[in-house]
Amino acid sequence: MSRVVLAMSGGVDSSVAAHLLLQQGHEVVGVFMRHGERSPAIQCSAEGPSAPGSLPLLSERPDHKQGCCSASDAEDARRVADRLDIPFYALDLQQEFGRIIDYFVQQYVDGRTPNPCVMCNNWLKFGRLFDYADNIGAEFVATGHYARLVSASAGAVELHRGKDAGKDQSYVLFGIQRDRLSRMLLPVGDFDKPRIRTLAAEIGLRVAEKRDSQEICFVTTGDHARFIRDRLDGAADAERAGLIVTTDGRTVGQHQGIEAFTIGQRKGLGVAMGEPYFVVRIEPATRQVVIGRREELARTELTASDTNWLVDPPVGEFRCQAQIRYNAAAQPATARLLSDGRLSVVFDQPCYGVAPGQAVVCYANTQVLGGGWIE
Repeated sequence: MSRVVLAMSGGVDSSVAAHLLLQQGHEVVGVFMRHGERSPAIQCSAEGPSAPGSLPLLSERPDHKQGCCSASDAEDARRVADRLDIPFYALDLQQEFGRIIDYFVQQYVDGRTPNPCVMCNNWLKFGRLFDYADNIGAEFVATGHYARLVSASAGAVELHRGKDAGKDQSYVLFGIQRDRLSRMLLPVGDFDKPRIRTLAAEIGLRVAEKRDSQEICFVTTGDHARFIRDRLDGAADAERAGLIVTTDGRTVGQHQGIEAFTIGQRKGLGVAMGEPYFVVRIEPATRQVVIGRREELARTELTASDTNWLVDPPVGEFRCQAQIRYNAAAQPATARLLSDGRLSVVFDQPCYGVAPGQAVVCYANTQVLGGGWIE
């Protein structure tokens, strides 16, 4: 039996993950990663077992009277922990989430499309939680991601797509450190979503029918453009406003800030063109948003920087399936590492919506090889 730190979000996936880990004989410690504003009426507590360098504890079983985790998700996670009789802690990660928020805002200011979920996995779930695991003597860190870990030769561990192709989350795990694969557990990856909900109902968890989260967790209103504007130190709208132009140079409208746009976007452009138009390019220097017809989105190749590999870095050209967004299908491609460490990808057929700032992830069938950030 191993001690396992499990990231609990209050959703059905991580809740059932706790149950599955218990079934496997593990000692499970549930943690909720708190990022929101603290309630002014409640003082945070750092009481409880800790070690030098450990993360602050905000609430602790069994009485949960201390702390400031008042969000409904934290409460759902706490109730699941009570139901399963496992320790539960809410960790104060506001400072660490601040780093992700800064990245998120700056990427949009730079005309790029960020992926904070990847960064959260890299820096927090499979980053800071390993620090916490080490502090409490836990061997593994687990989450409710739909992905699978497969033992290979010579003790190596491979990351593969989850069984449920419609829920697969391996894309957002490409950036974790390779040497941490052997200390990760992904218990729901071998199940499809309906089975996970059935299991939750069978063991009496109230979250069995809870809807999946669709929004960025720290953008509580769902309006990421407004969130970014509020974070830009009160910069006047006029400083962010710009023109919407077509690829042939016609000015067709104005916008309040490039942070409201991403490559491939069709809805919410604020202009009527009489036919579908898409964001083809964002120019932060001039604050212009360039739109065009779908065929103008076509890209046959890309380069990516800041690569990360979960296998030995490939030498020379190699065939793969390359995925350019979380919800996009992987496409057949030929890739190679450049001399400066960047990744070059050439698609067999044109891809649409290749967005700087998003990740391109290379697969060999179901196995994640690695990837990088699109330039």
